[in-house]
Amino acid sequence: MTTPSIEAHDLTKHFGELVAVDHLSFSVSPGEIFGLLGRNGSGKTTTVRMLTTLLRPTSGAAVIAGFDVARQPDDVRRSSGVTLQDAALDPNMTGREHLNLIGRLLQFGKREVTARATELLEAFGLSAAADRRIGTYSGGMQRRLDIATALFARPPVLFLDEPTSGLDPQSRRALWDEILRLRADGTTVLLTTQYLEEADQLADRIGVIDSGKLIAGGTPRELRAAHGLRTITVPGEHHLTTLVVTVTAGTVTARDGLTIIDVLPDASIDEALAQIRSVAGTLEDITVTKASLEDVFVHLTGREINTASARSTDRAAA
Repeated sequence: MTTPSIEAHDLTKHFGELVAVDHLSFSVSPGEIFGLLGRNGSGKTTTVRMLTTLLRPTSGAAVIAGFDVARQPDDVRRSSGVTLQDAALDPNMTGREHLNLIGRLLQFGKREVTARATELLEAFGLSAAADRRIGTYSGGMQRRLDIATALFARPPVLFLDEPTSGLDPQSRRALWDEILRLRADGTTVLLTTQYLEEADQLADRIGVIDSGKLIAGGTPRELRAAHGLRTITVPGEHHLTTLVVTVTAGTVTARDGLTIIDVLPDASIDEALAQIRSVAGTLEDITVTKASLEDVFVHLTGREINTASARSTDRAAA
């Protein structure tokens, strides 16, 4: 049996009376991208800070690459890299100078520092800007440099806390490509995000976190199947409410010449269609809309995930 690269057991963090993270338990397999999906303030960043030894848990335990976060913090730091929401980059240094400094702080030899810095600049598409001041970099370039920094010592585990927050759509997608490349190279990635499309595109598995609690988990497909609301749209305003509610436990809305039926996760689309046709006869142009992660999140929490600004960024990225 493969040993997980990341394990959290009842991880809990209190700030006074505030419970920021509440008995969080999950594991991440080697070479997997695991996404923690939740709204701002849901406990994602606090979780990352505990897993990377930056915050001491109030209770619970965590193991990173085989090392206990509380008892072996130095080993955890040597075995993992982290990028937080605010990158620690000196705008007056060049990208090459920054990576050379990181290598020296990690006590690499001079030749190894030079070679590794050059390798990372090329891998993250920064070679042409290597000798420019970081202050002239775009947001996406700074994010890529920040991730390159976290990878200098080739850690097997990488934590990315909201890595694309504030980036334009093109930069976000370029960074997605880099994250997928890291997974292909065998790096285990824990990614926090409030972007539904990002979680869907990148994560092998997703943990939905709300008010510090992990309320659901699985692959994107599993989450949609278990918690997502699907709809059937039928031409014409049909009186199907009583029948459909008994079949799907959903609701029916007739408006604008259409009948829209919500189909809940535990209902069968095929059975609902058969029942609809038994009442309305043979119908053409029936549309079945599959559940989205937004549907899943709303079903689980009773509210949308993103702020207006985040939603507008997602629409622009589509």
